[in-house]
Amino acid sequence: MNIQKSYTALFTADLLAAEGWYTKLLGRGPDYRPMETMVQWELSAEGGVALSTDDLIAGSGVMFLIVDDVAAERRRLQGLGIVLGDDIEGDYSTLAQLRDPDGNLITLATPPSRPYPAA
Repeated sequence: MNIQKSYTALFTADLLAAEGWYTKLLGRGPDYRPMETMVQWELSAEGGVALSTDDLIAGSGVMFLIVDDVAAERRRLQGLGIVLGDDIEGDYSTLAQLRDPDGNLITLATPPSRPYPAA
């Protein structure tokens, strides 16, 4: 399999409201509207996130975002009225979680402090 890009697709009951919330979370509006029921953000050359009201495209889910500084993101989000949970000290990085208005779990994490064990 030659994977060129991957998207996390999350279900939303209200696309307009979710677009506004994710615009705050990600710091910018979506890049694409490929159909009436979907908006997409390109987060890197390798992947992005899509929101959809179509349950054939997306289901309730979980998304991990690796960020430079969880504390800085906490401050930025707090200023926008989005509350990030307490820090969770993991084996490889610091994590903090929140749920979007549809209940999807979002985890922000610092880059790993050391390589993960080989599979």
